[in-house]
Amino acid sequence: MQRIINFIINNRNAFLYAVLVLFGLIITVNTHSYHQSKFFNSSKWITGSIYGVSYNIKDYFNLREENQRLVLENEQLREQLLNAPVTYLSDSIYNFTVTPAKALKNMYASPRNYITLDKGEKDGIKQDMGVITPLGVLGIIENTSNNFSVVQSILNTKSNINAKIKNTNYFGSLVWNAQDYRTVQLIDIPRSVPLTVGDTITTGAMSSIFPEDIPIGVIKAYDLNQNQSTFTINVDLFNDMANIKNVYIIKNKNRKEVLELQKLVEDAK
Repeated sequence: MQRIINFIINNRNAFLYAVLVLFGLIITVNTHSYHQSKFFNSSKWITGSIYGVSYNIKDYFNLREENQRLVLENEQLREQLLNAPVTYLSDSIYNFTVTPAKALKNMYASPRNYITLDKGEKDGIKQDMGVITPLGVLGIIENTSNNFSVVQSILNTKSNINAKIKNTNYFGSLVWNAQDYRTVQLIDIPRSVPLTVGDTITTGAMSSIFPEDIPIGVIKAYDLNQNQSTFTINVDLFNDMANIKNVYIIKNKNRKEVLELQKLVEDAK
């Protein structure tokens, strides 16, 4: 306090000048409507700027919550899309649910590629569930623990997924020759099938893991096999397999029943 008093005494002329300027400013604002308008507009601008900064800070810290809400909405929308056939086919065997997950580790440079996800048995994840991204098919759950699961990627020489040429009934097996992480192969397509580079490849209807018509990629090139009886088609993937983050795990709630029924038929032969 003494320092403040000493400062005022030592700088009394400057202090008195500042007091007079402030006093004059107050009188001017109070007696002139133009200056009142300018003063209050400036005050509003300062207040608005402070509120704007405050809102931006609050908005930044709310991003996590907003992202979680968007993931939930995407999950619900994707379930509606996957289950679209059952809305008009009451005897459909498909009844899918979707669980969002994140990729923790992604291998894509070796012949046996696997992807680790942050969802496991406690989340209802089990072996042989399908995994997709917003762009297309990713792979199939191979192993699970309580908190995590491992996906056998379509970039795995052991992978074999039923796939077809979109809008046709021509289907074959989707495999990988381990040569290019951007391209997989669709085999066993009869040579009589008309093919066009750029045609879309999707999941087929012969699987109890994936719904039909989930995107995979487009035809990049094709050639007849050694026997000249079927095509081997190179499929350019929609997914960037080197950059996988948000995924969806698909569960067909009727899969067990379907497999048991198919086994009964096969055993009866």
